[in-house]
Amino acid sequence: MRPWGTWTVAAAALATTALGACDSGSGRAACPAGKLCLERGNVADPLTLDPLKSTTIGEQHILGDMFTALVQYDAKGEPIPGIATAWETSPDGLTWTFHLRESKWSDGAPLTADDFVFAMQRLMDPKFASEYAYILYFVQNAEAVNGGKLPLTAVGVDAPDPRTFRIHLTHPVPYLLRVATHTAMYPIPRHMVEKYGDHWTDPAHWVSNGAYVIKTWVLGDRIHAERNPYFYDAKSVCIDEVNFYPGADAISAERRVRRGEIDYNWDIQSNRISYLRQPGQIPDFVHVRTWLGTVYIPFNPNAVPAFKDIRVRQALTMAIDRDFVAGKLMRGGQLPAYTLVPPGIASYPGSVPPHWAGWSFERRMSEAKRLMAEAGYTPEHPLKFELKMRNTNDPQLIYPAIQADWRSIGAVASLYPEESQIAYADYSARNFQAADVGWIADYNDPLTFLYLMKSTTGPQNYSDYKNPAYDALLDKADHDVDLTERGLDLAKAEHLGMEDATVAPVYFYVSKDLVNPKLTGWQENLPDWHLSRYMCFAGHKPPG
Repeated sequence: MRPWGTWTVAAAALATTALGACDSGSGRAACPAGKLCLERGNVADPLTLDPLKSTTIGEQHILGDMFTALVQYDAKGEPIPGIATAWETSPDGLTWTFHLRESKWSDGAPLTADDFVFAMQRLMDPKFASEYAYILYFVQNAEAVNGGKLPLTAVGVDAPDPRTFRIHLTHPVPYLLRVATHTAMYPIPRHMVEKYGDHWTDPAHWVSNGAYVIKTWVLGDRIHAERNPYFYDAKSVCIDEVNFYPGADAISAERRVRRGEIDYNWDIQSNRISYLRQPGQIPDFVHVRTWLGTVYIPFNPNAVPAFKDIRVRQALTMAIDRDFVAGKLMRGGQLPAYTLVPPGIASYPGSVPPHWAGWSFERRMSEAKRLMAEAGYTPEHPLKFELKMRNTNDPQLIYPAIQADWRSIGAVASLYPEESQIAYADYSARNFQAADVGWIADYNDPLTFLYLMKSTTGPQNYSDYKNPAYDALLDKADHDVDLTERGLDLAKAEHLGMEDATVAPVYFYVSKDLVNPKLTGWQENLPDWHLSRYMCFAGHKPPG
């Protein structure tokens, strides 16, 4: 999933009209007497509140508080039962049966297995155009339905009774429970969608099944949510109300945390981390750890014919000084990336980097110059192209350095910053030449990264990479019964993709959070997933 997004000017104007005028006041928001209120900094306003259309981490932080899926994360970031209390698979691994707890939507309507069936059919509806339909193509007939070749009712899901939901697969999927935490598998309130259509996500019509329910949304100010009395475990929820604040400026958000206006902010400007850890600053607030995410550059061969030449792609990839970018510019613990899959991901033996990854930077630059000259480009007669990048702190820091690396081998890249959501829309529409992309694991499995280069992935395969051998390895891995063999096949596929160099990995993310020490229940974890339902404040406890 994408790290975050921002709104277009036109969308902002429309939403402000629809949802109320912005109030940019300062100070901590008023909290009703006798209530506990949590203030969360969340980088940007969401582009959507429909779980099946969500594509950014910021959106999913909000939606994770509002919805409970079949499987959910606990405070440690580990999958635990959600709406499903138990499940089993058939002997051949092709059918999963989930047994659902008795639960309700926030308007009191019963939540049934049919809501999960409806959600899956809606996700695969080609008219709905979800970018995430592809991650569930392992469901029987899902790809054919999404391609318009079969009716929605052909999707391989059913509800034998209101408390039983079944998924029928094309092949065994041992990592299904990890995928089940993703918004693409959230239930959707059929009764509200059928009544209000896409407007069911407006605050006036909003219903959810998680710990909280959205009450108001003032664009540019906050999303306000309150405890859902119908949540199945409401007695264990300590925080009564939650506000999510947009704020792409990490330093401004940092100041709000210092002033006590925000309790938890999901970002820190990388080159300020060491400063904030100094005595006299806020060292107890700073939480940085390994995260499952990668920044990479896809090359669009349809926009720049030279990118069809593997020599050019390999040269541009070799010439990035990743150690300088990660160690000298970012300085937040980020690691240089020579592969797409980050270290620490589950069910993976480890990436095999391209053949040149162990060379010195000087040797790489020499070979890059040779490859570019062989392709017809030199510093005197350079290849010219545009690199579109997200208009946020870190990209503005690193790409001038990469631009300089490329210039020395005969490639002149002009930098074109755009608001993140506009940039990603351009990437999906292939309105770019080279691009700055950040990708965070949708679930803890290497496929969430390797699918980005599969030919059938669609909009998120930004470089339109198509290699039958790569696809075949991913398909074989899908059918591997032995998990060790599966991991080796996935590693072979990744190595092949890295040698083909249609994308250039730059660095691996770290999670960067500012958390007031008075906030209890917040725990560091690998997916950096923190539900408000698990948090409280020192000296307080849940009502149950």
